[in-house]
Formats: sequence, C-alpha cells, structure tokens
Amino acid sequence: MSVFQPSNLALITGGASGVGLAVAQLCLKHAMRVAIVDCNIETLELAKKTLGEKDVKTFEADVADEEAWKGLKRDVEGELGEVDFLMLNAGIGGKGGWGEGEYFRTILATNLFGVINGLNTFVPTFQTRSSTKPSAIVITGSKQGITNPPGNPAYNASKAAVKVLAEHLSFDLRDTKTEVHLLVPGWTFTGLSGNSPNNPSPQPKPAGAWSPSQVADYMYTKMLEKKFYIICPDNDVDEATDKKRMLWSVGDVVNGRPPLTRWREEWKERCERGIGELDV
Repeated sequence: MSVFQPSNLALITGGASGVGLAVAQLCLKHAMRVAIVDCNIETLELAKKTLGEKDVKTFEADVADEEAWKGLKRDVEGELGEVDFLMLNAGIGGKGGWGEGEYFRTILATNLFGVINGLNTFVPTFQTRSSTKPSAIVITGSKQGITNPPGNPAYNASKAAVKVLAEHLSFDLRDTKTEVHLLVPGWTFTGLSGNSPNNPSPQPKPAGAWSPSQVADYMYTKMLEKKFYIICPDNDVDEATDKKRMLWSVGDVVNGRPPLTRWREEWKERCERGIGELDV
C-alpha cells in the first residue's frame, strides 16, 4: 500500500514553490491533507491561492533554525495529528568560493542542517509510531551531490551529505513501515533556475528542463516501485547518460585518476571516449 492515501498527512518543506508545491498538488489529488513549510511569506500566500484552503495548512519557518522545528512539530501535530509523509525539500542556491565563509555557512545551514533538523525532529516519531499505515520520508538531493561538477563547492558538499544521510536513514528504518527515498531532480524549472512564483517578469521554461510537476509524477511512479534512488532525467539528459556520468565519476576513485576528470581539459578526449564505452 502507498503512503498516498486519503486523509494521510504530508508535511513538505520548501513547499510553497517548485518541486515542493508540485508534490503538494500531487498529494491533494490523492485526497491527502497537506502542511507546507516555507520561510517566504509571499510565496506561502501565493501557494494558498494556488492550492486552495481545503486540506492545506501553511507554516512559516526557517528550516535552518533548530528551535523553529520544535515549534513546527508542536503546531503541526497539535492541529493536524501525526505526519505520514515527510518531504525535506527546502533548499537554496548561490555561488561562491574559497575564503567566503558566509557563502558556505548560508548554503550548508539550509541545504544540510535544514535536513538534519527535520530528521532529528521527526524520525524518532516515525520510529515509534503505532499506526500500521504506510509512511514515507523523501529527501531532495541533487545530481551535483553525486557527480560533483566544479564551481559550487558548498552546494555540492551539502547535497553529497544529504545523500549520505538518506542512505543511512533508509538502512536504519529498514525494519519499519516507513519507506525512505532520495529524490534527485534533473534540470528542473524552479526558483533556483529563474522560475520564482513571485517573479514579476517570469521567463519561459527552457526546452531542456522538466517542469516541477514532471518531477513530482516521476517521484510518485518510482515510490510505487519502492525505489530508494529516484534519479530524474530531463529533456536534455536521459537515464542512461546519467548513469554513465555517475559511473565515470566514481571511477576517478576506483581507478586512481585525479578528481573531477570529466571537467579537466587534459582528460577531455579520454573521458568522452570512456563514458561512451560504459555499459549500463
């Protein structure tokens, strides 16, 4: 049985826009109750209008704030009851480099500690829940946390750490009724790529990008198939290409190559040839 059942409660961080909002819409299609969490009051108000008032509650909170999570849990459970589907999706972008401490602190606070705070707040409840209903936890990662392209070390590190946390959580909850999934979107047209819902001059979706609803639908299909790793393709990169790139990246370690050979000019030809020869 799936967690997507009538009256089940979904709690989604970063739920006021992008993939989070699309998953909220998916949950409502299955007659679930939805609590969306976001730190942006304006997008929360827009989400209310988009989703409607019925079966939807909004909560303003900064996921990087550990104390805010305690209040959030108290308010959600007090008003709505036990959470059946927890989606830790909130994340931010940003660019920076070495010597820029604020860049690292800001991204890690939201992308990594936002997940850690959410897990520390709710996982004990999932571990001790008496309900026999299926439950699920989805954590949103990134391909940058797997293939590690150069240019954004804090973001990549945050998403690599999130992947590790999700893997440990899946193992630790293996004997419970709670499924764990790592959602890894491909190129998706969200606020991180210029599709903010409160943008006064919205841009058209690039042809290569997926819409957030496509990611939500793909996630739903893979959750029904009990897949932990939900690696989404997009209109530019298919599933086979993703797998080959990931295999090449881990090959740097296994084969004793320099790190990030896929982006090193002196490795360009060998890399292209090697990826093409990989069998997946």
